[in-house]
Amino acid sequence: MGNSSGGRLVWNHSTHLPGLIPLLEKLITFQGIQTVTPGEIKRVRGHCPKLKLRISVPIRGGYKVIARQGKTVQEVFIVTPLSQAELAAALDRLFL
Repeated sequence: MGNSSGGRLVWNHSTHLPGLIPLLEKLITFQGIQTVTPGEIKRVRGHCPKLKLRISVPIRGGYKVIARQGKTVQEVFIVTPLSQAELAAALDRLFL
């Protein structure tokens, strides 16, 4: 029953925030992460000097996470049975 291979990273866009893909590749190795799909990139007004991942809203089967760096944001959809607190802890571990 143990799926030790971890989750799956879906490549559906050609552009990603710098540094995001290595973090997502690390995230899919965590227990309970099933699918990670980077989404649309948008420009924003505010400036965020370092790459940050923040849980935005629950979606069916997981959460939408917002990745921010500089004046750019990218949606990341994460399919997981983890609770929001567990996912937040996993996201925090990415930056250790």
